[in-house]
Amino acid sequence: MGVYLSTPKTDKSSEDGENEKLRYGVSSMQGWRTSMEDAHAAVLDLDNSTSFFGVYDGHGGQAVSKFCAKFLHQQVIKHEAYSVGDIGTAAQKSFLRMDEMMCGQRGWRELAILGNKMDQFGGMIEGLIWSPRSGNLKAMEDDWSSEEGPHSSYDGPTCGSTACVAIIRDNQLVVANAGDSRCVISRNGQAYNLSKDHKPDLEVEKERIYTAGGYIQYGRINGSLNLSRAIGDMELKRNTTLPPEKQILTANPDINTVELCEDDDFLVLACDGIWDCMSSQQLVDFVLEQLKTESKLSAVCEKVFDRCLAPTSGGEGCDNMTMILVQFKKPKSGPSTSQPLDSSNDQEVPGSN
Repeated sequence: MGVYLSTPKTDKSSEDGENEKLRYGVSSMQGWRTSMEDAHAAVLDLDNSTSFFGVYDGHGGQAVSKFCAKFLHQQVIKHEAYSVGDIGTAAQKSFLRMDEMMCGQRGWRELAILGNKMDQFGGMIEGLIWSPRSGNLKAMEDDWSSEEGPHSSYDGPTCGSTACVAIIRDNQLVVANAGDSRCVISRNGQAYNLSKDHKPDLEVEKERIYTAGGYIQYGRINGSLNLSRAIGDMELKRNTTLPPEKQILTANPDINTVELCEDDDFLVLACDGIWDCMSSQQLVDFVLEQLKTESKLSAVCEKVFDRCLAPTSGGEGCDNMTMILVQFKKPKSGPSTSQPLDSSNDQEVPGSN
């Protein structure tokens, strides 16, 4: 059976939510894969004026994607840059912080729990005895206190995850991305990529990989990973002479800041299980058509999965699928004040890094 089931798991886990500014729907489906390694976060009220949405596509296990879904948005709001309105820097530093937090006894314990106690953390999880008492949970969430234990020297997971997040504050949209999950906005029915798929064959990625001592074989870093940026995968981040941003593989995200306008129809974040099957414009067209008769946003996501699911195992349409669909309730600033977006051939929007 390999990495595929004999029959796909088509049960979908879905939810919807809204506040006074926007509404969202999210759904996920395991599909043909033998396990579900996607995770997501949808936080309508990160604070009084900010919403956070993120999709995380795990590889080699589910622990890192679940870790990001649990902790990444918490780190964003705690970072000092966030408190002064620099959301992009807060997001960028929080991506890199994930790798730091997954090391040591505390990181090992969290990953072991999130990976269903086994995964590649194997054996009896003696580290669970170091779980904090309930009264200390808030304190440990706040400062990520170090723990002593049998895994104090743990140097991080060998599995990893993409991360693509959208942070919305008033008219400002900040997108941070590492990997090949993607964020797309529909503006007057036209698809605009707000993130760039990070693949090893991109020139800027090649240069970093080779400079750090890595190589590319069959489109994969060191012959193994077909992504050039990801959280986790610590065996590809071992060069002690280089900062995290310059390792063979880096969690350092691209940051794109966009001013929203009244022409914006909706925002989509999805893992590559969708993008392997549909272009950005094809997805926008499909969603617009579904919205004519379906008001429940998670149901639209579910219909996308049904459209993408392969009839037989192997190839496109066989991956885990996760999608978040966000609609803006109120008109933003006038369309003439918005930045121009380049949509040709599903090109990425120019942004500020």
